[in-house]
Amino acid sequence: MDTGPAPTEATASSRTDAPGRALRRAAPVVLLHGSRTSRTMWRRQVDALRAAGVPVRAVDLPGHGARRDEPFTLDAALTTVRDAVRDLADEAPPGDGRALVAGLSLGGYVAVAHRARFPGQSAGLVAAGCCTATTSPLRPAWGMLARWIQGWPDHGARLNEAVVRALLTPPGARDLAAGGYALTAMADVLAELAAVDAPRDLAAADSPVWLVNGRYDHFRTGERAFAAAARAGGAPTHVVTVPRARHLVSLDAPVTFSRVLLEAASDPAVLCRTCG
Repeated sequence: MDTGPAPTEATASSRTDAPGRALRRAAPVVLLHGSRTSRTMWRRQVDALRAAGVPVRAVDLPGHGARRDEPFTLDAALTTVRDAVRDLADEAPPGDGRALVAGLSLGGYVAVAHRARFPGQSAGLVAAGCCTATTSPLRPAWGMLARWIQGWPDHGARLNEAVVRALLTPPGARDLAAGGYALTAMADVLAELAAVDAPRDLAAADSPVWLVNGRYDHFRTGERAFAAAARAGGAPTHVVTVPRARHLVSLDAPVTFSRVLLEAASDPAVLCRTCG
């Protein structure tokens, strides 16, 4: 892993074999999904972490998965993460109430905000596909587009299916679809994320940070600034760029992403926060 100022692609393996044998020590891991998806998008990472003996929990955020009938709010999402970390970390050795929190896209922004609001729960952070400021001047236009699509008779289901088929492998598409799509959540998500100042939040705590992006991810424009913010807060900071991957990096490169999670969960700087 590169811990210097510039991102590097050499840090992300492109191997496609299984991640490896059980780890002797690892922090528990909480996984947060992207917008309109659910916890099932993490099925291959959950399998890899469990095979390595790592305690893991993937949750549905409000408005998504089994909670599609609830509105998405940032406060409710942060409460979900707080409770998941508390429950998982207290069940798993050494039971000190901390966990490595990893999220993709929406889940990445929520994970960043959780680390800032509840620094005592953070053994470390893996933030993927979320290196663009939520204060982008394009956000109002994205919100208008989301509301327009949500107003379609099928809420954009056919468009969503076509995009998933075009961009993902069949296994990735199955994992993404298994928990159902939150086709009416996007406008709420965009409105609520306006309150997230990711660079400020990254500088607010010092637990280790991994910023993970696909090489062709359109959400990595602020990668250097986000890394600098995390380092300014005193955090050991790693920037990982996955070759040939796009925004849904954990689905484009599931084994590589699992390796990042395993390395982060067993990193000495993470473990020293979970050793009591």
